[in-house]
Amino acid sequence: MEQLPLGVRLRPASTMAVFQVGGNGALVAALEARATGRDLPPLLLWSLPGLGRSHLLQGCCARAATEGRRAGYLPLAESWPDAAMLAGLEQLDLLCLDDVDRVLGRDAWEAALFRLYNDIAERGGNLVMSANAAPAGLGVRLADLASRLTACVVFQVRALDEADQGRALQARARSLGVELPDDTLQYLQRRLPRALAVLCDALDQLDAASLSHQRRLTVPFVRTVLGLAGD
Repeated sequence: MEQLPLGVRLRPASTMAVFQVGGNGALVAALEARATGRDLPPLLLWSLPGLGRSHLLQGCCARAATEGRRAGYLPLAESWPDAAMLAGLEQLDLLCLDDVDRVLGRDAWEAALFRLYNDIAERGGNLVMSANAAPAGLGVRLADLASRLTACVVFQVRALDEADQGRALQARARSLGVELPDDTLQYLQRRLPRALAVLCDALDQLDAASLSHQRRLTVPFVRTVLGLAGD
């Protein structure tokens, strides 16, 4: 996948095409609009961890890049040195800020986010953010920023049921160039936490091991690679 202006490399499998929509149809449509259009209201999506927030933000950026737009994805859960790194990001056509809750409650970051929010709006760019709670539950200290976040278009990411989750994992496997048989999928869903992010991380690990050892994703191979107990 193309390197984007922020220097953060996206996961090749984190595209909108392989995201299993389930009950998130309106959210996916809103992200598509922001990836391809201009001057739309900022969007904030939220959920508990493990429901695909990062996948959606990375997929939105990847979709924008296919349209030749300047897009950036910034994971705020990582240890960035200070809020000054946000300077200049208003120049992008689309900016996706992941896990904004990780920097809220810190005066310098809140002030920088408030300026960035306004600067993006003035330039007609699009801003997409993710968090672990709806705006009212984020504990924002800067009143002006709290009002801006409340004014966003807000979506809660809905969890997939077991069947949709299985389809999502098999679609992700195909995008990586590996087949995930039904019996192996069912084994993973029984043995690992049901959080989609956990299952996707395991699948990425299995993909690397499959390539290295030239092995199919059989249940015995998966059990060995992941160190899981037998049935």
